[in-house]
Amino acid sequence: MNNIIIKTYPAPPINKKEVLRYAGGGNDDNTLKLLEECIKEISNALTYKVCYCELSSKTNKDICDFDIFQVKSQNLATNLKDCNKVIVMGATVGITLDRLIAKYSRISPAKALILQALGAERIEALCDTFCEDIKKSLKITLKPRFSAGYGDLPLDTQNSIFTLLNLPKNIGLTLNDSMLMSPSKSVTAFIGIQEV
Repeated sequence: MNNIIIKTYPAPPINKKEVLRYAGGGNDDNTLKLLEECIKEISNALTYKVCYCELSSKTNKDICDFDIFQVKSQNLATNLKDCNKVIVMGATVGITLDRLIAKYSRISPAKALILQALGAERIEALCDTFCEDIKKSLKITLKPRFSAGYGDLPLDTQNSIFTLLNLPKNIGLTLNDSMLMSPSKSVTAFIGIQEV
């Protein structure tokens, strides 16, 4: 049985410049005021959870073999070149943001846009925090995160990740038949561990 680990992190610092980039630019007074309102509204509403395990990793041409399942992807195989181990992870900032986005989509589309951008920045900040934590605690070097649907990695690879990590039970992350995750501000990925 693989050792599945669940971690909860405190909220990472917010990169306002990155939020505005996700929102499509604009740093006028109204936009900045709206951003501050949104930050205040989500300040205690999000959960920062990651579920992961470490698997062995072998690549042969476009086949990535993790012992308990295989994936066919030349792009992932290239990413995992020279990696004997891989971290398989799922991360989410929780469902509250989806509810707020749905609420403001009806009454304030501008606020909904900022919340969407804030959510994108929050999940990326969580993934970055997790990677830094793993690098420091295990004293390893990691390859860039690689998610299902990126390049030629099939989107239905999500099924194997969800089954492996039991994401619905462990962090409340679900997957529908169209391979869309809920909460929407969530990420699953493979992260190669580089030999140093």
